[in-house]
Amino acid sequence: MANTPLIKVIKMKLLNKSNLELALRQCVFLILNVYGLSKLLGGQFYMKGNLPAEIANTTLGEVNSFSIAWTFMGHSYAYVLFVALSQLLGAWFLLWNKTKLLGILILMPIMVNIMLFDVIFLDVYPALANAVIVTVMLFLILNYNRERVFSAFQLLTGINQATTPHMNRRLSALVIAILAIISIYFFDTLIEYWLGASQYKITG
Repeated sequence: MANTPLIKVIKMKLLNKSNLELALRQCVFLILNVYGLSKLLGGQFYMKGNLPAEIANTTLGEVNSFSIAWTFMGHSYAYVLFVALSQLLGAWFLLWNKTKLLGILILMPIMVNIMLFDVIFLDVYPALANAVIVTVMLFLILNYNRERVFSAFQLLTGINQATTPHMNRRLSALVIAILAIISIYFFDTLIEYWLGASQYKITG
């Protein structure tokens, strides 16, 4: 019973919003540093001039999608360097409150690209799972900072309640413009069909 207040204090600290957010940032920092440093040291892709023998001796038609993807990614060290440094820069930015949103802004496109790459080319599900976990943690960090994100969005776009009618007019004008373009394309196609221009384009 004497330890009950201490346990409560520990639970409160563990469940504290800022502590959870900091823990998420540190987790992403550690994971992406491992991946970023691995890229820099040439340990993640099949680097140009250092292909495994079984890959180098396999014809393009026989190689699997994983090997093609890994060889393609490692063909240009400049590209690998760019991705690695971007991951490291974004990860380090997560460590400070003033730069954490900038870090997320850098990392989000990279993680989305990695997930798409893993889904399309790779059949290694742990790699996809890791990318999904990191992306989910980034979204949770964004959620913890949603007030700052919304404020930044308002500052960048100038959107607020006072400009809502103005935005409605812009959206209405955009819809009208799209409808006008569709109508022009429809009538242009119809006229070409009547005049035989479409047939001329196909056969001529």
